[in-house]
Amino acid sequence: MIERLKQLFAPSEGETRRVPDQHQLAVAATALMVQLSQVDNKEDDRELKTIVECAVKAHEVTREEAEDILQDALSHVEDATSLYEFTGQINEHLDQAEKQSLLESIWRVAFADGRIDKYEEHLIRRMADLLHLNHREYMQARHRAEGAD
Repeated sequence: MIERLKQLFAPSEGETRRVPDQHQLAVAATALMVQLSQVDNKEDDRELKTIVECAVKAHEVTREEAEDILQDALSHVEDATSLYEFTGQINEHLDQAEKQSLLESIWRVAFADGRIDKYEEHLIRRMADLLHLNHREYMQARHRAEGAD
């Protein structure tokens, strides 16, 4: 997955850097949610369903596109070595409100199985830091996700 994202985001030789489209940003955001769903080493269908729902809502992709993005992310999750490649692109192209909305989606994935694992909470805090979200924004996103259906 990392290599595919690098190809999507990195310019080819002699080509100027291009702005990623909405689909590419959806891939990066979904990859963060997949990372979170895998941190406790338990694949949970509720978390995966939540990832698809969040992608459809936030990135204006079809359910089928969201499921394809999810399957691609799941099949390549072992290749991921760093969150920076995902968060870097997100930081470049999303504003604070959009990043906070993404963090809320990430929290929804964590809450989907009915419990927050200590590793999930730690990873979400790390993602918030990498997205340049302060503690207030982190807590607001958590509270909104906790209060969601």
